[in-house]
Amino acid sequence: MARSRLAGAARLARWADAALGPGRGGPTTDDKATLSDATAERAAADLGLTAAQVRADWDTARLAGLIEVHGDNARPGWRLRAWNRDDSAVLRGWVALFDAWSLACPEPEGHEAAAVAEVVSAMPQVLSFLQLSAGPVPVEQLLDLLRQRVTELRTDRCEVPYDPAVGPAAPAPDDTTTAAVLGRETSLRQAPATRPTAVSDPDGAAVTAPEGPLADALGERTSLAPLLGWALRALAAVGALTDGDGQATLTPLGNWAVWVKLEQICVAAQSPAGNIEQSAEDMLRGCAQLRPNAARAEYRAWLAARPVGSAVTELLGAARGEDALLRGLAFEALRVVGAPAEPDVHAVLDEPALRPYALLWLAEHDGVDAEDAHEVLTRDEATWLWVDTAAAVTDHGEASMLVRHLEAAVQPTVPMLLDEVRTVGHPRTVQVLVALAAAHPDPALAKAVRRAAFQVHTGGS
Repeated sequence: MARSRLAGAARLARWADAALGPGRGGPTTDDKATLSDATAERAAADLGLTAAQVRADWDTARLAGLIEVHGDNARPGWRLRAWNRDDSAVLRGWVALFDAWSLACPEPEGHEAAAVAEVVSAMPQVLSFLQLSAGPVPVEQLLDLLRQRVTELRTDRCEVPYDPAVGPAAPAPDDTTTAAVLGRETSLRQAPATRPTAVSDPDGAAVTAPEGPLADALGERTSLAPLLGWALRALAAVGALTDGDGQATLTPLGNWAVWVKLEQICVAAQSPAGNIEQSAEDMLRGCAQLRPNAARAEYRAWLAARPVGSAVTELLGAARGEDALLRGLAFEALRVVGAPAEPDVHAVLDEPALRPYALLWLAEHDGVDAEDAHEVLTRDEATWLWVDTAAAVTDHGEASMLVRHLEAAVQPTVPMLLDEVRTVGHPRTVQVLVALAAAHPDPALAKAVRRAAFQVHTGGS
C-alpha cells in the first residue's frame, strides 16, 4: 500500500535524479523548493502527466524524503536509493508523508493560525480514537472529541475567557476539581447567572439567544467544524483514512501507522533505567552498567521519545567525545536505529576516530555477519580500534579485562602488536600501554610494553 501510494512520487524522484543532476539546470525558481514552470512542463512531457500532477508528485516526494532540495539543486533522498531493496525505507517514507499531513492540503481561509495549530495538535488523539474504534466513526462524534481536546489544550495554557464588561468568568461548579473542593454553594453564589436574552429576528419575532459559556461552546464548535473537515481531507489525501457519508475510517495503512506511534509511546513510557529525558551522552553513561538486552531496551525507549534525525545527530556527537566507551555504546545505539542512520554514518567515514566503528556498522547493516565484519577494516584501522577499545577498558574496566583484550588484536604476537600500535597515532596509546604494562602478570612482557610506551611518549621508534 505504501509503495502504491508513493509510486508517482518515486517515479518523479527518479526522473529528477536523472534530469536535474548537477550542471543540468535547477528545478526551482525560489528558495522555497517550488517547482518552476519550465521544469514542471518538461517533467509532464517526459512522464506523460499534466503539470498539476507533476507538482503534486513533487510535493509528495519532498514530504516523503524521496527528494531533497538544497538551494536550486535537487538530489535523491536516501529512501529513494533504498527503495527497491528496503521495505522499511518505503514505510518510513510514507510515515514521513503521514506526519506532514497538515502540509498536504491548504488550510481553509479565514481561520487564525493559533486555531489551526490547536487542531493539528489535537488530531493525534482523534486518530487514536479512530484506531481504537476499529471501524467507521461519525464525523459529529469526532467533532465533539476535537472540541474537548482543544478545550484541554487551552486549559493547559491557562487561557481564561475574559469579558471587559464583567471581568473574568468564574468557573462553573462542575468544571474544576478546585470548585468542588471549595464548595458548590460558594461557587454558585459567585458565578454570574446565565440567562437567555431576548432579541429580535429580521421578522420582528422575539427569539432567545444563548449567552455565556453555552454560546462560547457553540461558537467554538461551529468554528472547529471546517477545520476538522480540512484535517480529514488532508489525511485522506495522504492515504491515512477514508472520509465519506459523514463517517471517517482509518485505512489499513493509517491504522498501522497510528498503532506504531502508540507502541512507541508505550515503549518510551517503559524506559527500564529512566534515561529517556537525558542527553545522548548521559543516557549512554546510564546504559554502561546494564546488560546488553536491557541496554538495547533503553536505547529503543530513548529513540522513541525523539525524532530520528536529531537522535542520530546527538548520538554521533557523543561518539566524537573523548570517552571511548561512549563511542562504542553510541554505535550500539545506532544499530537499534537501523536504516535511517545510514546517511549520517556514511558521512563520518572521513573522521579517523569514528571511521572503524562506522565501517563495522555499515558492514553489519549490509548483512555481513558480525563475526566477519572486522574483515572490512584495514590493518591500521583494526589496530586503531584495538587501542580505542583498550582505552575504554582502561577507563571503565578491570585490569584483568585489559590483559584479556590482547586476544582481540589482529596481530598474532605481542611484539607485532606493539610495533603497529606505536605507529597508528591514537591519542591514548601511551596511557593504554602504561596500564597494560601495570596489569600484565608476565614481567618480561610488561617490560616490553613499558618500553613501547616510553618510545611513543618520546617520539622514538
